[in-house]
Amino acid sequence: MQVDELLKPFPIKEFHPFPRALMGPGSHELIGPEALKLGFKKTLVMTSGLRGTDIVNKIVESMKYHGLEVVLYDKVESNPKDYNVMDAVGLYQQNNCDSFVSIGGGSSHDACKGARISVAHDGRNVNEFEGFNKSENPSNPPHIAVSTTAGTGSETSWAYVITDTTTDPDNPHKYVAFDDQSVTTLAIDDPVLYYDCPIDYTAQCGFDVLAHASEPYVSRLDFQPSLGNALHAIKLTSQNLRKAVWNGQELSGREGMMYAQYIAAQAFNSGGLGIIHSISHAVSAFYDTHHGLNNAIALPRVWAFNMPVVYERFADIAEAMGVDTRGMTKPQAADAALAASIRLLRDVGIPEKFADVKQDTYSKNRLGTGPTKFYENAPTIVGDAADVDRITNHVLGDACTPGNPKECTFETVRPVVDHSINGDLDDLLT
Repeated sequence: MQVDELLKPFPIKEFHPFPRALMGPGSHELIGPEALKLGFKKTLVMTSGLRGTDIVNKIVESMKYHGLEVVLYDKVESNPKDYNVMDAVGLYQQNNCDSFVSIGGGSSHDACKGARISVAHDGRNVNEFEGFNKSENPSNPPHIAVSTTAGTGSETSWAYVITDTTTDPDNPHKYVAFDDQSVTTLAIDDPVLYYDCPIDYTAQCGFDVLAHASEPYVSRLDFQPSLGNALHAIKLTSQNLRKAVWNGQELSGREGMMYAQYIAAQAFNSGGLGIIHSISHAVSAFYDTHHGLNNAIALPRVWAFNMPVVYERFADIAEAMGVDTRGMTKPQAADAALAASIRLLRDVGIPEKFADVKQDTYSKNRLGTGPTKFYENAPTIVGDAADVDRITNHVLGDACTPGNPKECTFETVRPVVDHSINGDLDDLLT
């Protein structure tokens, strides 16, 4: 055995489990029979409320029709907070529930995963499980996750993301918990449920998919089983996101994004992520803006940062995005991938830098339970040195950073953060 091999950053890879899944139009109508087959009797439904869509009411009524008792917790916030999780745990225990259903995007699913872990450990604080496989009890209550967005992939991944508001209230910390025991029992992905997703929110979730797909494709983990799914998810996103955004009631675009988000999540599940997500987690923690929006803004800057060490992989990404790379060198093709990502971002109307994000145009909070006290009290990004330093330090401590293909230090990452807040995307184009 070569010592050099042992010194590689990730010499041993791990393939993590996926849940059973029902996918396609109409699949959400099977939730009642599927819950009964799994032995559900009294279920805690966790959701953001999805105000104005009637999705939660229809699914709850369908479950009741099949004889299930339902307790509803509809106060999950964007970037789910530790107190959301613990409030749900208390409700679960008070009502002697035996199972969970989450309805929504990543916030609802992640909060529910954290609640399951906490319930299985006698209600211990969810923040105790930050890190890798920190849970000790494998006997979690069963969990069905019903997705209403095409972005998160949380319904199939082993990760959940929570905002810790208690350890240092002046500096909230958004962390990732990776835990095989958090994997859902059943995932339901029905593209019909995406029809009511607002235009801007659809676009932001779509860029979450592009981040989920591109990061494992260039990750240091170099997990070969993930590469096919990652590249195909990039192709599907490039082909379908514009349709899903601008013709939201048309099935093909929504269905294409359903598959894109699902396989992208399966790609990063074992293939790892990078500092697109690390930046996003930091901005979410401090300013409570949407994860997909943050990913979208950071993505072109991080691609430009990483390209010099993985030109070949970005050349593949260019082809997946529909660029004719014949006659191009690898760096030229990588540049074309970057240009294609910026074109897509502009085509679907996403703000180009964090300084352009205004709270009063934030669709996600209007869709859920409305702007919360945490969100209203969150500061606005001003882009000064203090903002940039604060985010950079959070990035360097994030669990996703070690997977980034290019070495990250304060000096190398700070300009990426600064450009994400204040820079012009045209600066990245050659």
